[in-house]
Amino acid sequence: MTRILFICHGNICRSPMAEFIMKHLVKQQHREDEFVIDSAAVSTEEIGNSIYPPAKRILNKYGIPFSDHRARQVRRSDYDQYDLLICMDQSNLRWLARLIPNGDPQQKVCLMMEFTGVYRDVADPWYTDNFEATYNDLTKAIKALLNTL
Repeated sequence: MTRILFICHGNICRSPMAEFIMKHLVKQQHREDEFVIDSAAVSTEEIGNSIYPPAKRILNKYGIPFSDHRARQVRRSDYDQYDLLICMDQSNLRWLARLIPNGDPQQKVCLMMEFTGVYRDVADPWYTDNFEATYNDLTKAIKALLNTL
């Protein structure tokens, strides 16, 4: 079983979108028993809050089911509990590097768009309000990720 944790700044836009897009694609491929998929934030700003309404709208637009998600902050113990910790941007990578003692000895931490062969951040809809671009980035990267697993 592969345990995956998607990480973004607040855990109300990009990382829960990634979580539910991946869960949907995994279900379509009848691979639910192969994965544990969750998401978390690097900050404390949105802890306990639900998915941001525009993120819910884009998931609904594409028929991606989601549950009553509540933002939580990533913990040191997540490094031991997950096989992959996938960050949405380089700022998340830097924050996570401070949280994990001794760096990333098991090489579990990566940037989401790396799976597409491009080292860049996932489009951040918090600043652009372009949830479509974020959805497209995530879908492309998650499909590439699934092809590697």
